[in-house]
Amino acid sequence: MKKAVVLLSGGLDSYVCAGLAREQGYEVVALTVDYGQRHRVELEAAKTIAARLAHRHVVLPLDLRAFGGSALTADVAVPKDGVGEGIPVTYVPARNTIFLSLALGLAEASGARDLFVGVNALDYSGYPDCRPEFVRAFESLANLATKAGVEGEGFTIHAPLQDMTKADIAREAARLGLDPAVSHSCYDPGPDGGACGECDACRLRAKGFEDAGLPDPTRYTAP
Repeated sequence: MKKAVVLLSGGLDSYVCAGLAREQGYEVVALTVDYGQRHRVELEAAKTIAARLAHRHVVLPLDLRAFGGSALTADVAVPKDGVGEGIPVTYVPARNTIFLSLALGLAEASGARDLFVGVNALDYSGYPDCRPEFVRAFESLANLATKAGVEGEGFTIHAPLQDMTKADIAREAARLGLDPAVSHSCYDPGPDGGACGECDACRLRAKGFEDAGLPDPTRYTAP
């Protein structure tokens, strides 16, 4: 069976991404990065998801709090006043570039030539490392910077959610038979792990289920 490395955060997008990789016949090697994120409950969600979908799960510690520069890795408040314009403070500097580089190393070492990442349309305007141009550019880099690429065993970066809305992703989770209740999206969960219901990630998730006409199993602190 062909292998694919899937970046698995524990959120709904990466969950669906892993489900799609498995549906396409890949043996899933899941990579979760423990980067010191504020929403550490997502790491437990990633472990639950990997137990259901992955052949192998690597949880890699890489504490980006040493860099800071984001509400997810520094003492900066997570915005709770609705989805705004521009690049939000929840942007982690170069995160997808760092994560895809790690996934590329794992893929080359494990014999996989396919990488899956759950970037999607709603993040284009806010996060520069979610754009289609970025994905294409990283694929070119992967094939220039690796032994496998130079020797003709090219890598392919799959972004199957690229053109989906959050409603599309919720519908895809239902089609794949995935349980969204085990995923976690909130950027600022409470002490008990409950979703805040007010951060951008919560708002977009809730609206996605609503627009899809599907029940949202998430336990929100605020409506």
